[in-house]
Amino acid sequence: MKLTCPNCGTRSVEEFRYGEIPRVPDHITDPDARDLDRVFMKANAHGTTVEAWFHDFGCRRWFRLERDTRG
Repeated sequence: MKLTCPNCGTRSVEEFRYGEIPRVPDHITDPDARDLDRVFMKANAHGTTVEAWFHDFGCRRWFRLERDTRG
C-alpha cells in the first residue's frame, strides 16, 4: 500500500505512522471504562474518512489523508 505525503510524494505505507485522537462518549464516566473505550473501540466508519498520518521516515510532519473505506 502507498500513501501520498504532500511534502515528499508517494511512498510506502511502512514509512508512516497512523495517528488518531480518540473520542470517548460523554456517557462513559468510569475511568477504567473510558481507558478501555479509548484504546480498543476504534471508529470504523463506512464511507469517506479523514485520518492523520505522520511521515516517520521522510519529512517528519503530520498530514491529513482522506480515504474511502468502501473499497
